[in-house]
Amino acid sequence: MSFAVALCSTSSFFPSGFAIRNPKQLQPFVSMSLSSKLPLHFSGNARFNRNHPTMLKIRASNSNSSSSSKLVLFSSTIVVTTAVANRVLYKLALVPMKEYPFFLAQFITFGYVVIYFSILYFRYRARIVTDEMLAIPKLRFVAIGFLEALGLVSGMSAAAVLPGPVIPILNQTFLVWQLMFSTLLLRRRYSINQLVGCLLVAVGVVVAITSGSNTGQMLSEVQFFWPALMIISCSFQAWASVMKESIFIDSATQLKHKSLDIFVVNSFGSGFQALFVLLSLPILSNLRGIPFAQLPSYFKSGAGCFLNLGADNPNCDGAPLLPLLYVIINLAFNISLLNAVKTSSAVVASLLVMLSVPISVYILSLPLPYLPEGTSLSPFFLLGCAILLCGLFLYNTTRPVRSSSEDD
Repeated sequence: MSFAVALCSTSSFFPSGFAIRNPKQLQPFVSMSLSSKLPLHFSGNARFNRNHPTMLKIRASNSNSSSSSKLVLFSSTIVVTTAVANRVLYKLALVPMKEYPFFLAQFITFGYVVIYFSILYFRYRARIVTDEMLAIPKLRFVAIGFLEALGLVSGMSAAAVLPGPVIPILNQTFLVWQLMFSTLLLRRRYSINQLVGCLLVAVGVVVAITSGSNTGQMLSEVQFFWPALMIISCSFQAWASVMKESIFIDSATQLKHKSLDIFVVNSFGSGFQALFVLLSLPILSNLRGIPFAQLPSYFKSGAGCFLNLGADNPNCDGAPLLPLLYVIINLAFNISLLNAVKTSSAVVASLLVMLSVPISVYILSLPLPYLPEGTSLSPFFLLGCAILLCGLFLYNTTRPVRSSSEDD
C-alpha cells in the first residue's frame, strides 16, 4: 500500500500514517473496507432428508462458511490493531524525525520494495509462490503504481495549501469513491442499509476528528480548486485499491481456484509505485519545500537522524527505536490490510481503518512517552464514535445483495 493512500484515509508509504500539526488538534489521515457471503439456499427435500447429497453439501458449505467467517474476523482484528499502532507510532516517530518526514516517507516507499521482493523470493523458494502466480499479467500492477503515485502528488499538492483539520474530512470521500468503483468495476451491488452504514461511518469519523471546529469557515478562505484536488486524489487511491481486489478475484480463475499470494500483489504493486514516485521526486521535493538539488544532503541528514548518529543531531531523541518500531508496525499493517482486501473486500478494509481513527485519536490524547502533554477531547468525539459504531453495525448486519457476478 502507500503513503498516497494515507493522504486519503490509506494503499503504502508514509503509508497510512497521519500527522498532527497541533497537539491540541488531532488530525488523522484515514482509509480502507467488509465482505459479503450469500446465505445458503435450501432446495427440494434437502432440508428434510439428512442423507440427501445436497444436504451433505450444505453441511460442508456451513462448515467452510464458519471457518471463513472466523478467518475474516481474525484478519479484521489484526487490521484494526495494527492500524491503531501504526497511527500512534507514526506520531511518536515524528518526535525525533520531525524535521525529516519526507525522508521517512521515501525510506518506506523504496525500502519496502526490497523487503517485499525478498520475502517473495523466499516464498518462491519454499514453493508457496508458484510460477503461475508470477506469470499473472503485470499491466494492472503498472496501473496501480501509476494511480498511487498520481494520488500522492495531487494529495500532497492540495495538503500543502489546505488547513490541517480540513484534510481528514475531505479524505472521507475515499469510501464514496470505493463504493462507486467497486460497483462499476466489480459489478458489486449494495443495499440501501449498507450505503447508509458506510455514510454513517464517514460522518462519525468527521464528527470525532473535527470535535466541533469551524471547518466551513476554514474552507471559505481556500480556493475551490484545492479541496476539489484533494477529493480527486482520493479517487486515484480508491481506484487502485479496487483494482487490487479485482486482481485477487480474477486470479482465482487463472490459477484454477488457487489463492494468489498477497506478496505477489504487494511486491509488484510497491515496485511500480516506487518507480513512479522516483520519477515524481522533483515535484514532491518542491512541494515539501526542499529544492531538488538539496535532496542528497537532506537524505544524508535524515539517515543520520533516523540512526541517531553523530553530534549534529541533538533533536533526534528516541531514534532509532521509535522510527524502527513505526517501520515494522507499518509493514505489518500494510500486509494485514491487503490480506483483508483479499479475504473480504476493499470497502470492508476501508471501514476497518476508519474504525481505528477514533481509537488512535483517544490514545494520542493521553500522556505518552515523548508526548507527555496529552490533550482533552470534546463531547463531539464520543458522539462521532457512537455514529461510527452504528454505521459499522448497520453495514455488517445487513443481508448482502446478490451481485451480477454471483447470479446462479
